[in-house]
Amino acid sequence: MSALVAHDQKTFDKVLVRLLPELRGRALRLSGNAATADDLVQDTVERALKFRAQYDLGTNLRAWAYQILFSVFVTRYRRTRREKNALRDLTIDPNAWTRPSREPAPSDYGLTRTTRQKLDAMPDTFRTVIELVDLEERSYREAAERLDIPVGTVMSRLHRGRKLLADQMREAA
Repeated sequence: MSALVAHDQKTFDKVLVRLLPELRGRALRLSGNAATADDLVQDTVERALKFRAQYDLGTNLRAWAYQILFSVFVTRYRRTRREKNALRDLTIDPNAWTRPSREPAPSDYGLTRTTRQKLDAMPDTFRTVIELVDLEERSYREAAERLDIPVGTVMSRLHRGRKLLADQMREAA
């Protein structure tokens, strides 16, 4: 496979279009699913266009695009794994997060008394992030701005907080 090089922005677009079949083939080998492969390629091209200013003209565009594709694949894989783990943890106690009630108290977010107690007992750094993201349904960015911390810190605290809460709920069961 020879290097595909773009020397200006006009050839960048043309070379990227020529790479589409290769990107789809690689995405299909990575994911094993045609629909997922199409999504991966679409996200890859979207990112390549969005970050085209970061491409060094005259270098191997194929290698650059493949790296973006692999990064998109890994990000999706990790997200899917996190979601599966979260669902598995929540299925242990399907009533852990909500309680059947006609009028849940707004300050409770509809949580059971046990869940509220466990959440209140958590360190503030974890509890606050869980309340903002999971209960108030704010985005990571909104929570980060509200707490004046980086988005990565929100994600880390949320992961650790959820794990801590799930462990405490299992102990209470």
